[in-house]
Amino acid sequence: MVYQQTIDVHSRGRGTLEITAEVARIVRLSGVEIGLANVFVLHTSCSVILTENADPSVRRDLETLAARWAPDGDPAYRHDMEGDDDMAAHGRNIVAGAGLSVPVANRDLRLGTWQGIYLWEHRTSPHRRQIVVTVVG
Repeated sequence: MVYQQTIDVHSRGRGTLEITAEVARIVRLSGVEIGLANVFVLHTSCSVILTENADPSVRRDLETLAARWAPDGDPAYRHDMEGDDDMAAHGRNIVAGAGLSVPVANRDLRLGTWQGIYLWEHRTSPHRRQIVVTVVG
């Protein structure tokens, strides 16, 4: 059995938005008892990540790390058509990833106690993002 649905997310600009509940809702709708949920973002300047959902300072610290990996406005960048954050956002996407898979058991996500699924927006301005959730079982 395969079930697929797209989530529309409106980011507020750089930072994380938890989407765990929406992905879990899609898993329940799928009817899949045991399988995998694949979560994939259809963009190259944001990411889908699995990270701690209890302490928000973890996600703030991820921003600090990302600023070190791919700083905005680096003069070595050639790709800056959409501003200082353009190439940095693409680099952060490569490091953090565009998708992930989560086990499904009993029609629910099989996540650890402190794990949550997030859209990580790498651009500084708000964007409309599409995330495809595919449940296979």
